[in-house]
Amino acid sequence: MDHSPVPAVPARVRVSSRTGRWILVTTVLGSSMALLDSTVVNVALPRIGRDLHADLAVLQWTVNAYLVTLAGLILLGGSLGDRYGRRRIFVLGVCWFAAASALCGLAPNATVLVVARALQGIGGALLTPGSLALIQASFHPDDRGRAVGLWSGFGGIGAAIGPFLGGWLVDGPGWRWVFLINVPAALVCAPVALRHVPESSGERGHGRFDVLGAALGAAALALVTYALIQAHSGAVVVASTAAAGVVAAVAFVLVEGRVSDPMMPLEVFSSRQFSAVNAVTLGVYAAFGGFFFLVALQLQVVSGYSPLRAGIALLPTTVLMLLFSARSGALSDRIGPRLPLTVGPVLCAAAMLLMLRVGPHAHYLTEVLPAVVVMGAGMVTLVAPLTASVLASVDSSRAGLASGINNAAARAAGLLAVAALPLVSGMGPQSYRSAEAFDAAFRRAMPVCAALLVAAAGLAFATVRRPTPGCRRPQCRTHGFVTAPPLEDGRDGPAPRAR
Repeated sequence: MDHSPVPAVPARVRVSSRTGRWILVTTVLGSSMALLDSTVVNVALPRIGRDLHADLAVLQWTVNAYLVTLAGLILLGGSLGDRYGRRRIFVLGVCWFAAASALCGLAPNATVLVVARALQGIGGALLTPGSLALIQASFHPDDRGRAVGLWSGFGGIGAAIGPFLGGWLVDGPGWRWVFLINVPAALVCAPVALRHVPESSGERGHGRFDVLGAALGAAALALVTYALIQAHSGAVVVASTAAAGVVAAVAFVLVEGRVSDPMMPLEVFSSRQFSAVNAVTLGVYAAFGGFFFLVALQLQVVSGYSPLRAGIALLPTTVLMLLFSARSGALSDRIGPRLPLTVGPVLCAAAMLLMLRVGPHAHYLTEVLPAVVVMGAGMVTLVAPLTASVLASVDSSRAGLASGINNAAARAAGLLAVAALPLVSGMGPQSYRSAEAFDAAFRRAMPVCAALLVAAAGLAFATVRRPTPGCRRPQCRTHGFVTAPPLEDGRDGPAPRAR
């Protein structure tokens, strides 16, 4: 591959043009691969554990191996696109993701599956920021807002389809097709991108890459995650790994403060509002990560739902976000983000307490649906204002960086929750094989998630302030992402319309 920098090209493509439609198809298909993977795997976990004779730790790693590399490298992935060409890195990410997906689908044992999931995360870190960057760089400024809206809306539809599709695949051809389905998608996406999407690079395509920072960040997450998952063993290696993870985290902070082109410039945290909103993000998405991991298991292991029914059961949450996220953002623009960021987490906490009613043979309409609807209402209330607060807390030239850090923080919080909640709630290695044991642990875990959300609500109420007039506003107004807030690119778009 030629690694020479790619000259920037003027953004002149219109949404109504043939090229514009191809760009949207390509970026939606590519980003949907990563979004689908984030939502379908949880539904497949019980079958994966049964077929591979795996304990709970393997199920945790099946989720977390992907998140470790994705969260650790997503900021670096955006920088690679700026340097070597956004289309080039996007296509590389799509192909890498597909190859790793094929390895997941063909994995003969749990070890290969976990390693393949980590490789998938690398592909996700390359293609996830690249899809939005391609749209921002390619379209005419007058069409950019509409293009981003179409991309985020169709991507949200893909996220909504994910649990349904995952359940259907697990019940039908088997859990391996949850991963293998990415291969034909990539065989369509990559050639279309190469043929129809113009290449572009960014103004930041210079300087050195912060490879050391990325490696230390990913290592810290991996080591701490390992220590939390294996903590029940009480072995000396667990304590040593935890200590190594803390050392890696400290080293990451030191490196970011000293290198000339840091992946995560520490001065961005000099904004009190940015630091506070990211702290709220950590609490909120830790609770969400634990919730979606455990609920998919609870519905199948305890309530006796099939994978398809379990996937459909969670669909209203994403549908509500797709229908009302834009309106929530408009309301936040009028009244400020403080109240939505206080009320939203409290609603989600109430939903998690409502999930305590979901036990053996749970009736969907009276026991599951109320909790899922309240969860969706809470996420609708808080996600759009959260993104707006992140963008408003920094200079507009750093909007893309701020969004990337916030997105990475949300994913890191989710993976740490998946690692820690089973430990905190007393789940043993074989708990998911026993309905009684898992139900008891689930009932201890949901109040912990609710407490995280209440703490996040209190922090938001105490720290979040109304943005200054004229600050950067989100362009992704419609979204249905439950695993992390939507990414925003740093390229300026048209001023938001009054609503």
